[in-house]
Amino acid sequence: MSTPGTPVIGVLALQGDVREHLIALAAADAAARSVRRPEELAGVDGLVIPGGESTTISKLARLFGVMEPLRERVRAGMPVYGTCAGLIMLAEKILDPRSGQETIGGIDMIVRRNAFGRQNESFESAVAVTGVEGGPVEGVFIRAPWVESVGAEVEVLAEHDGHIVAVRQGTALATSFHPELTGDHRVHALFVDMVRASRSEGARVSAP
Repeated sequence: MSTPGTPVIGVLALQGDVREHLIALAAADAAARSVRRPEELAGVDGLVIPGGESTTISKLARLFGVMEPLRERVRAGMPVYGTCAGLIMLAEKILDPRSGQETIGGIDMIVRRNAFGRQNESFESAVAVTGVEGGPVEGVFIRAPWVESVGAEVEVLAEHDGHIVAVRQGTALATSFHPELTGDHRVHALFVDMVRASRSEGARVSAP
């Protein structure tokens, strides 16, 4: 059970490695729960969009009626963290979208799907991420996208082989890789801190 100081963070549970994110968030001292429907989204302070297939996540988000509520919450400043396919979902533009593919938006970036290669070209690499202390994190890249370009308000947090693989814009965070698959919860801890900061800011704004 969460305490008043514990942020409640959802994981969009339409497809992908939901369980691993729930475990990582709990290890980073958040109250983690699955989110599939608008009423579940309304009950969280922040949201993780996991890896998987971005086209499928897009279609299922529309099917479950959660796409527009997601866009509204992100526009309103809800903290959100996307990994791999989740990074694609947070992009304003995809260079090579599938037919009918939609994004949530939230980060002023252009992304390329499957940029690092196919499934059999998956790899792991140490990635130094700005804002994450204690040395590089181990990045797991599985059919991973990269960020082709970013807008002026986007902070580039990490690169790999000259390509952008982690970004932040305000309360939105995204990585091309999967930190939830490594047992290293420092990137999730960074996001939990972002959610805590957002809650504190909201409390100050609403105070008389």
